[in-house]
Amino acid sequence: MTDFEVFLEYLPRILQGALVTLEVALLSVVLAVVIGFVGALFRLSKNLVISSIGTFYSTFVRGVPELVWMLMIFYSIQIGLNQVTEYMGWNYIEISPMIAGVLTLSFIYGAFFTETFRGAILAIPKGSIEAGEAYGMSKFQVATRIIFPLMMRFAIPGMKNNWLVLNKATALVSLIGLEDMTLIAHMAGTATHMSFTFNLLSALVFLMGSWLSLRLFKYLEVHYSRGVLQGVEV
Repeated sequence: MTDFEVFLEYLPRILQGALVTLEVALLSVVLAVVIGFVGALFRLSKNLVISSIGTFYSTFVRGVPELVWMLMIFYSIQIGLNQVTEYMGWNYIEISPMIAGVLTLSFIYGAFFTETFRGAILAIPKGSIEAGEAYGMSKFQVATRIIFPLMMRFAIPGMKNNWLVLNKATALVSLIGLEDMTLIAHMAGTATHMSFTFNLLSALVFLMGSWLSLRLFKYLEVHYSRGVLQGVEV
């Protein structure tokens, strides 16, 4: 069997792993955005206790490497949970690599989105928020109808950077046994002695995802800048 035939044999599995990688990335970024928005509101709260919680979360999480969090959540928390279930006489709880990966990445990058959104919220004219409050909107309505849409225009550049980093960090889930693209490419390369070929394929798929992401964020930048006068060089 030629190298090309071996490559074609493993290609469907690697592409299937790419879908798993994409699923992890999309689920993680959605949760991270929600966590980040709530975290930003906590950070900017006038209540000292709430503000301190947001600050502690953002600072503590960003200060610990992603790999440490991944191993901690997948192994340490699972062991702790099952010590409790054993004591209570409940059934054994097993955290799947998919759930552990998504929760870990969203937990980590929620802290980065917290700082991105905090800076974006501070850039919003205070008059817009005060107008919503004067109109009689609740805090939830002000947050979802005024703060979030206006914030997005300032947050897009930071969100783009966070997404690109998160997308690459999905490779970490291979360390806890999830058969994503990185793990399958590694196993294929080891089994066939074609590590460079299969890892290069994995790298190219990540690069393609990054290129498509940049195109999407370009559209979002235009979308959320509607109605805003842009500076024009003369």
